[in-house]
Amino acid sequence: MSAIDKRKLRHTRLRKKLTGTPARPRLAVHFSGRHITAQVIDDSIGKTLVSVHTTEPEIRAKANARANVAIATEVGKLIAQRGSAQKISQVVFDRGGFKYHGKVKALADAARDGGFQF
Repeated sequence: MSAIDKRKLRHTRLRKKLTGTPARPRLAVHFSGRHITAQVIDDSIGKTLVSVHTTEPEIRAKANARANVAIATEVGKLIAQRGSAQKISQVVFDRGGFKYHGKVKALADAARDGGFQF
């Protein structure tokens, strides 16, 4: 089994338990080799409420926007800021099958510091 297949298997196991509701939407993260995506999703209506991606000008202006810990921290701060503007304070964290280490932990900690409660 490849590493990608293992991640997808972990994500499938997580998604059986995690669901975003209107009261607690799901904060889903995805990391590719170059980019980081974070979305706050209400699964009951199937709608993305807030999203941040490293291709956005706000993040590209700060650095070369590689998928590293520093950029993950910026994405976490920005998703929390945009979420609080939409009056979202509590979320369920969906790590996307990625291990809770490095970039994932940095993004989660920055989102917590920005005002999200997991």
